[in-house]
Amino acid sequence: MHHPGPPRFVATGDEIELAPRDPDPAATYSWHVARAPVQSTATLGDDAVEQFVPDTPGRYVIRLSAPDGKHDLTVRAFPGTLKSGGTHTSGLSGRSGGRSGGVSGGQSGSGRSGSGEYTQTGDGSDGGGGGRPRLTLQPAIEGDEAVVRADCSPHPEGTETASDLAVEFLLDDRDDINADAVTRDGTDLRIPLDALPERARIHAVAVGDYGYSVPDAVEFTRDGDGVETVVSGAGVAARRPYDAPAWAEDSAIYEIYVRTFAGDSDEPPFDAIIDRLDYLDSLGVDVIWLTPVLQNDHAPHGYNITDFFEIASDLGTRADYERFIEAAHDRGFKVLFDLVCNHSARTHPYFESARDDPDSEYRDWYEWRSDTEPETYFEWEHIANFNFDHLPVRRHLLDAVAQWAELVDGFRCDMAWAVPNSFWREIHDYCKDRDSEFLLLDETIPYIPDFQAGLFDMHFDSTTYAALRQVGGGGDAEAVLSAIEGRAEIGFPEHASFMLYAENHDETRYIVDYGREAAEAAAGALFTLPGAPLLYAGQEFGQRGRRDDLAWDHADETLQSFVSDLSATRHDQPALSADADLVRIPYEVRDGPSDRVVAYARTTDEDAAVVVLNFSSEPTTVELPVGTDDTDLVSGEHRGGAGDGDATVTVDSVGVFPTDKSDLNQ
Repeated sequence: MHHPGPPRFVATGDEIELAPRDPDPAATYSWHVARAPVQSTATLGDDAVEQFVPDTPGRYVIRLSAPDGKHDLTVRAFPGTLKSGGTHTSGLSGRSGGRSGGVSGGQSGSGRSGSGEYTQTGDGSDGGGGGRPRLTLQPAIEGDEAVVRADCSPHPEGTETASDLAVEFLLDDRDDINADAVTRDGTDLRIPLDALPERARIHAVAVGDYGYSVPDAVEFTRDGDGVETVVSGAGVAARRPYDAPAWAEDSAIYEIYVRTFAGDSDEPPFDAIIDRLDYLDSLGVDVIWLTPVLQNDHAPHGYNITDFFEIASDLGTRADYERFIEAAHDRGFKVLFDLVCNHSARTHPYFESARDDPDSEYRDWYEWRSDTEPETYFEWEHIANFNFDHLPVRRHLLDAVAQWAELVDGFRCDMAWAVPNSFWREIHDYCKDRDSEFLLLDETIPYIPDFQAGLFDMHFDSTTYAALRQVGGGGDAEAVLSAIEGRAEIGFPEHASFMLYAENHDETRYIVDYGREAAEAAAGALFTLPGAPLLYAGQEFGQRGRRDDLAWDHADETLQSFVSDLSATRHDQPALSADADLVRIPYEVRDGPSDRVVAYARTTDEDAAVVVLNFSSEPTTVELPVGTDDTDLVSGEHRGGAGDGDATVTVDSVGVFPTDKSDLNQ
């Protein structure tokens, strides 16, 4: 189906990219504004891919005429004064929201607290009163009704409360939902089960006086076979399509720079990885991410692709790659494919044709600065940016996505910020319809909250990465807690997932920049803070070169064992799981530099643990909340002073100590 996807929540002035899905480059597509607020003069052009900018608050219906019929897309535009700070526009698809209530095409009332249509009462500016609220939708099946509950949270530093927030629901235009059967009850939406079509998707935002939330969605289906569901009953299954797969949230991820992993061995790259799968298992690794494996130019990193459908000849064949995947799956690993969509290499035959011949059929595949110079980022001289307004580009890349998605468990999405959001939404929906447990991990620096709204499941936590680097360089260690808390402050919802890292193939080795002790503490942060930890191959044994052959024969086995113990602790302790909260606690550094030490707790309803990170080069003694056990769960050793009678521990770099949740504020 060519329908352009889910309804959009935006602010006036935001630019939305409109593109037909599953495009046929030979077909004709056209757009027009079928419905708009009375005062709007917004229009659309004649291209297959268009940019729409709502100019007046209200509800728009954009109609796509395609070979398979006409498709309507609802766009809800809110006052531009409610636009979120730092709204991302690089992808030209305008993700934002605004204030309102009600149900698109359904029954609604008036007033606040999510009960109906929002009427702006302030100027929408922050003014010190708050910021972007957050929203998580919870589906349920109650008796003969499907229910969607909106769980709203105000900005953590704001003056609003949850009851001050309005909620607007939009029904998905792709689903045959009888809007007249839909009712609102406070912040709940209800649909009789006998009015549900085979598939019903509901979208919503929460809105306050100072901003709007990242949109969220739930889905009800008549046939939930093979789908990871939240709840089911009466022949109906419900799920949350914007959640990360459960396997991903509690995973430890291991990045392999493919061409150097074998070290000084002449073993073929995929065979070298297969031969070390038992080693990766001993580290507690769950997910293996390989840097790009496709045919490419001279660059060993592999990101300059010359053929999106062929395995690089210097790595082996497709059969070799599939053999690696099969071996990894047999041992319980998940595999991530590094997906490059923004560009091709300048040695790609399509680009060479486009550059050399102005009349080439591939000329429109690329963006151009001049007759022979393509657009690129950061003056990268070996790549050329694709033109996503050109349907053959989308078709080509979507076909590549379909080929590789069959083999792997997820995509690590390169330069996600540079590719149109509408394209990522299509990839997200395609992959999730194939396999609801497929993972989409975005490389976006800095991260963008709106990418949680049906584009990606998990995000590079570049903010915590920067904090770890700051702390390694002598900054206050509490910066790591502020970085985690910053997720909510910029609008990420509670259900957002993150990948934590201290280094990768683009960054220098942490141990080189900041020393062994700080590197251990940074690893402790990765395995104990909320998020999925990433190890970059060699990080676990002190590798010093960023992209050099791994020095397996010179591995620091003590560091290796320490990282393995950290990973085991994380996997074994429920208090360090994805479901655990991060809690600030009172603590006092008795001995050692206080700004190089941070302590915090992780808690669930049943379990709790206190973590101490010491980034200094000397052991530190820290007084923790009374009741904290002095047994370090990482080393198994007692860290308290003999007979001291209080909760004081001495930590070299990392300590994880069991405690009772009720003792944390003492």
